[in-house]
Amino acid sequence: MTEQHRLIPITSASHGVDIDLVYATDRNLTGKAIYRTAHCLLLEPAEAGLRRAVEIARGMGTTLRIFDAYRPPQAQQVLWDFLPDPTYIADLTRGSNHSRGTAIDLTLVDANGEALDMGTWFDAMTIESEHFHPDLPQHVQRNRLLLLGVMHAAGFTHIKSEWWHYELPGSRALPLIDNSESGPFRLM
Repeated sequence: MTEQHRLIPITSASHGVDIDLVYATDRNLTGKAIYRTAHCLLLEPAEAGLRRAVEIARGMGTTLRIFDAYRPPQAQQVLWDFLPDPTYIADLTRGSNHSRGTAIDLTLVDANGEALDMGTWFDAMTIESEHFHPDLPQHVQRNRLLLLGVMHAAGFTHIKSEWWHYELPGSRALPLIDNSESGPFRLM
């Protein structure tokens, strides 16, 4: 792996975030663990953006909770096989920005460690998961806009269909990173 494609470990201690990598558990849309171990990794530019987002969130009295970050292409295949819908899962011919190390799935938690109400759970592949879905209560809209503001201010962009998904602009120009068979990252 070249220096340009170096994945940086993200931990609670090093980044001041709460980490709940759901793909290392059965609490995800597939109902089974996809990752053998819970390692949170981001490409260097995305890691720098995450540090900015952490500071912005901290200034509002909130913390970021990370559900997923770098995702090996093989894990992307597992998700595509389970739900082959390009609205929610990147087709392998395009590749996922998670597999480029530039996408992150997350939410905000309050000072008591409680997740802000975003109207749906992470991985709810429904129309209600869209950032600006009109039929959600005002407090949910406000919470989603708070997260959107934090992440945009930190240099990330969003996709329409998932309130939890943020990525670096221009990520599609980067190559996919296959880190599934080396280091601590292994698939089930």
